[in-house]
Amino acid sequence: MAGAIDARLQELGIELPEAAAPAANYVPYVVSGNQVFVAGQITIHDGEIQYVGKLGRDYGVEEGQAAARLCALNIIAQVKAACGGDLDRVVRCVRLGGFVNSTADFTDQPEVINGASNLMVEVFGDKGKHSRAAVSAASLPRGVAVEVDAVFEIS
Repeated sequence: MAGAIDARLQELGIELPEAAAPAANYVPYVVSGNQVFVAGQITIHDGEIQYVGKLGRDYGVEEGQAAARLCALNIIAQVKAACGGDLDRVVRCVRLGGFVNSTADFTDQPEVINGASNLMVEVFGDKGKHSRAAVSAASLPRGVAVEVDAVFEIS
């Protein structure tokens, strides 16, 4: 029987991807006590990297938000794996760290990372409200436009 969060995902028409394997010498998440630390997730969809390029040159804010949302879907997939498939164990999304590959004059990083923040609230409701950082980067892995990491509290 699906839990409340799985039902919410279905209601939103969201199908989570499979939790991606790490691309280097790290693990995709670490459970420590009642917290899950999710490694930075990039814009991978169906095994293919999406949104390669810079905000302010190759992409605008709306495309950046879509990229951040894709990162957030990958984060939720990792949290689901960390919780043995039971997203109802999520007590709260504690923090998101958003990294935006952008030109030097691009200043809308917070708006871009809203794509991830908004998804957390859509899926988890008040439990999805979190603290966060939204910063610019000169470059990101594989040239992606956005990367997001996260910390969750679980039961």
